[in-house]
Amino acid sequence: MNFAAFPWMIALLYLGCFGLMAYVLVTGIRDAVDGVSDQYSRQTSRELENLFLFIPAQRIASLSQTVSVIGFFLGFLSVGNLGSPQGILAGLVAGGFLFTLLQAIPTLVIRVLKVRRLEQFNVQLTEALVTMSNSLRAGFSVQQAFEAIVQEGRKPISQEFGVFVQQTRVGVRFEDALKNLEERVGSDDLTLMVRAVEIARQTGGNLTEVFELIASTIRERTRIEGKIKSMTAMGRLQGIVVGMIPIFLMIVLFMLDPAMMMNFVTSLEGIAVLLLTVVLLLAGFVVIRKIVNIEV
Repeated sequence: MNFAAFPWMIALLYLGCFGLMAYVLVTGIRDAVDGVSDQYSRQTSRELENLFLFIPAQRIASLSQTVSVIGFFLGFLSVGNLGSPQGILAGLVAGGFLFTLLQAIPTLVIRVLKVRRLEQFNVQLTEALVTMSNSLRAGFSVQQAFEAIVQEGRKPISQEFGVFVQQTRVGVRFEDALKNLEERVGSDDLTLMVRAVEIARQTGGNLTEVFELIASTIRERTRIEGKIKSMTAMGRLQGIVVGMIPIFLMIVLFMLDPAMMMNFVTSLEGIAVLLLTVVLLLAGFVVIRKIVNIEV
């Protein structure tokens, strides 16, 4: 027996074990990333469809992942240092922060678009209720009153009511179509209108007066919300200013003494201070947001 071949056999066994472990690890990470990507794509697709933005969600997910990976490497290369464990840790923290931030941008953009669309819908709903009340007074049915709003073509309310009208035409029950409209839009004012229509259809109430009353209630709520926003504007501005001060100071210090700041961000103490600062900033942002957001 050739004992000289034993070291090579042991080395091959170790290499095979490490290769198998690397394959399993890479396969697991790839499956996890694919699962998260598919879930993100489905959720984003639903959100975009509700906004009537027919953009392929998979393309948005791919672009977001590509930009996030580029941001991770840029953050790692700009702050990290492969010559020391502290430098590697600092690079991973900076890259991970940029990666997380860039990954969250599409979700934040969709959320902003949803909020703006909902605000615009609520503003148009007041006028639509008055129009529907006049239509009912002229002898139209509730279905025809909805169609009158669709024919006006004012987005986004004409789009949402158009989907409702199309569902009723293809055989969906009136009550189910109203429920779908309520769930799709997510407006408290629309919920009030839907409940009024359901009760009036069951009890035979006067929808003309009900719509006028709801329109008056929404106008008053909008006026109070606008007054509250103007009174809490200073608090929101203070929160933004206080949150930007540490970032501004860090940029200024980087410009004044780059060597000192690089030593700071590449040390364990500096990384811990930065992480604590981020946590405190997020906590302060949440607290201020809870204070200034007053439900009417």
